[in-house]
Amino acid sequence: MKEVTIYTDGGCRGNGKDGAVGGYGCILIYKDNIKEIKKGFENTTNNIMEMTAVIDALSLLKEPCKVKLYSDSAYVVNAFNQGWIEKWKKNGWKNSNKEPVKNKDLWEKLIELTSMHQVEFIKVKGHSDNEYNNRCDELANIAMDEIERNKLHK
Repeated sequence: MKEVTIYTDGGCRGNGKDGAVGGYGCILIYKDNIKEIKKGFENTTNNIMEMTAVIDALSLLKEPCKVKLYSDSAYVVNAFNQGWIEKWKKNGWKNSNKEPVKNKDLWEKLIELTSMHQVEFIKVKGHSDNEYNNRCDELANIAMDEIERNKLHK
Protein backbone atom coordinates (compact mmCIF):
# COMPACT_ATOMS: atom_id res chain seq x y z
CA MET A 1 0.00 0.00 0.00
CA LYS A 2 1.39 3.39 -1.00
CA GLU A 3 2.16 5.80 1.82
CA VAL A 4 1.08 9.39 1.21
CA THR A 5 1.44 12.45 3.41
CA ILE A 6 -1.19 15.17 3.07
CA TYR A 7 -1.29 18.65 4.56
CA THR A 8 -4.48 20.69 4.34
CA ASP A 9 -5.67 24.10 5.44
CA GLY A 10 -8.81 26.08 4.81
CA GLY A 11 -9.79 29.61 5.58
CA CYS A 12 -12.59 32.10 5.19
CA ARG A 13 -12.75 35.88 5.14
CA GLY A 14 -16.06 37.11 6.53
CA ASN A 15 -16.86 33.72 8.04
CA GLY A 16 -20.60 33.30 8.50
CA LYS A 17 -21.51 36.50 6.63
CA ASP A 18 -23.06 37.03 3.21
CA GLY A 19 -20.37 37.35 0.56
CA ALA A 20 -17.78 35.46 2.60
CA VAL A 21 -14.79 34.33 0.56
CA GLY A 22 -13.06 31.06 1.36
CA GLY A 23 -10.23 28.98 0.08
CA TYR A 24 -8.09 26.00 0.80
CA GLY A 25 -4.63 24.72 0.12
CA CYS A 26 -3.40 21.13 0.08
CA ILE A 27 -0.05 19.48 -0.33
CA LEU A 28 0.21 15.80 -1.23
CA ILE A 29 3.57 14.10 -0.83
CA TYR A 30 4.42 10.68 -2.23
CA LYS A 31 8.09 9.72 -2.20
CA ASP A 32 9.86 12.63 -3.95
CA ASN A 33 6.69 13.93 -5.61
CA ILE A 34 4.95 16.99 -4.18
CA LYS A 35 1.63 18.24 -5.55
CA GLU A 36 0.06 21.50 -4.44
CA ILE A 37 -3.58 22.41 -5.00
CA LYS A 38 -5.67 25.43 -4.09
CA LYS A 39 -9.21 26.48 -4.72
CA GLY A 40 -11.35 29.47 -3.80
CA PHE A 41 -15.08 29.72 -3.09
CA GLU A 42 -17.72 32.34 -2.47
CA ASN A 43 -20.37 32.23 0.29
CA THR A 44 -18.77 29.59 2.47
CA THR A 45 -17.44 29.07 6.00
CA ASN A 46 -14.12 28.23 7.58
CA ASN A 47 -15.30 24.74 8.61
CA ILE A 48 -16.55 23.99 5.10
CA MET A 49 -13.17 25.02 3.70
CA GLU A 50 -11.27 22.85 6.19
CA MET A 51 -13.46 19.85 5.32
CA THR A 52 -13.40 20.48 1.56
CA ALA A 53 -9.59 20.61 1.63
CA VAL A 54 -9.47 17.11 3.14
CA ILE A 55 -12.18 15.77 0.79
CA ASP A 56 -10.51 17.10 -2.34
CA ALA A 57 -7.04 15.91 -1.27
CA LEU A 58 -8.26 12.36 -0.51
CA SER A 59 -10.29 12.35 -3.75
CA LEU A 60 -7.04 12.76 -5.72
CA LEU A 61 -5.76 9.38 -4.54
CA LYS A 62 -6.27 6.85 -7.33
CA GLU A 63 -6.01 3.72 -5.15
CA PRO A 64 -6.29 2.82 -1.46
CA CYS A 65 -3.38 4.40 0.42
CA LYS A 66 -1.97 4.69 3.89
CA VAL A 67 -2.32 8.40 4.63
CA LYS A 68 -0.87 10.66 7.29
CA LEU A 69 -3.14 13.70 7.11
CA TYR A 70 -1.98 16.85 8.86
CA SER A 71 -4.50 19.61 9.59
CA ASP A 72 -4.69 22.56 11.95
CA SER A 73 -8.48 22.10 12.12
CA ALA A 74 -9.45 20.76 15.53
CA TYR A 75 -12.98 20.40 14.10
CA VAL A 76 -11.88 17.84 11.48
CA VAL A 77 -9.16 16.07 13.46
CA ASN A 78 -11.22 15.71 16.65
CA ALA A 79 -14.31 14.53 14.77
CA PHE A 80 -12.30 11.46 13.73
CA ASN A 81 -9.83 11.03 16.60
CA GLN A 82 -12.30 11.65 19.44
CA GLY A 83 -15.18 9.64 17.99
CA TRP A 84 -17.53 12.56 17.38
CA ILE A 85 -18.69 11.13 14.07
CA GLU A 86 -19.70 7.81 15.61
CA LYS A 87 -21.68 9.65 18.29
CA TRP A 88 -23.38 11.85 15.70
CA LYS A 89 -24.37 8.84 13.61
CA LYS A 90 -25.64 6.99 16.69
CA ASN A 91 -27.70 10.06 17.68
CA GLY A 92 -29.29 10.44 14.23
CA TRP A 93 -26.82 13.15 13.14
CA LYS A 94 -27.56 15.31 16.17
CA ASN A 95 -24.78 16.96 18.16
CA SER A 96 -24.43 17.01 21.95
CA ASN A 97 -26.93 19.92 22.06
CA LYS A 98 -29.48 17.77 20.19
CA GLU A 99 -29.16 20.04 17.14
CA PRO A 100 -28.59 18.77 13.59
CA VAL A 101 -24.89 18.37 12.80
CA LYS A 102 -23.80 21.05 10.35
CA ASN A 103 -22.30 20.01 7.01
CA LYS A 104 -23.67 16.46 7.24
CA ASP A 105 -23.18 15.99 3.48
CA LEU A 106 -19.48 16.79 3.80
CA TRP A 107 -19.08 14.52 6.82
CA GLU A 108 -20.68 11.67 4.88
CA LYS A 109 -18.27 12.25 1.97
CA LEU A 110 -15.35 12.27 4.41
CA ILE A 111 -16.55 9.03 5.99
CA GLU A 112 -16.77 7.45 2.54
CA LEU A 113 -13.24 8.58 1.60
CA THR A 114 -11.67 7.58 4.91
CA SER A 115 -13.20 4.11 4.57
CA MET A 116 -11.27 3.68 1.30
CA HIS A 117 -7.90 4.58 2.83
CA GLN A 118 -6.06 4.07 6.10
CA VAL A 119 -6.08 7.66 7.32
CA GLU A 120 -4.29 8.88 10.42
CA PHE A 121 -5.42 12.40 11.34
CA ILE A 122 -2.68 14.48 12.96
CA LYS A 123 -3.34 17.92 14.50
CA VAL A 124 -0.73 20.58 13.81
CA LYS A 125 -0.55 24.03 15.34
CA GLY A 126 -1.67 26.60 12.79
CA HIS A 127 0.47 29.58 11.86
CA SER A 128 3.55 28.24 13.65
CA ASP A 129 6.69 26.53 12.41
CA ASN A 130 5.30 23.75 10.22
CA GLU A 131 6.55 24.54 6.72
CA TYR A 132 3.87 22.56 4.90
CA ASN A 133 0.98 23.84 7.03
CA ASN A 134 2.20 27.39 6.46
CA ARG A 135 2.37 26.75 2.72
CA CYS A 136 -1.21 25.40 2.74
CA ASP A 137 -2.32 28.56 4.54
CA GLU A 138 -0.50 30.62 1.90
CA LEU A 139 -2.21 28.66 -0.91
CA ALA A 140 -5.62 29.18 0.73
CA ASN A 141 -4.98 32.92 0.92
CA ILE A 142 -3.84 33.06 -2.72
CA ALA A 143 -7.08 31.29 -3.71
CA MET A 144 -9.14 33.79 -1.67
CA ASP A 145 -7.23 36.71 -3.22
CA GLU A 146 -8.06 35.36 -6.69
CA ILE A 147 -11.79 35.12 -5.84
CA GLU A 148 -11.79 38.67 -4.44
CA ARG A 149 -9.97 40.01 -7.53
CA ASN A 150 -12.49 38.27 -9.81
CA LYS A 151 -15.39 39.79 -7.83
CA LEU A 152 -13.90 43.27 -8.38
CA HIS A 153 -13.68 42.76 -12.14
CA LYS A 154 -17.26 41.55 -12.63
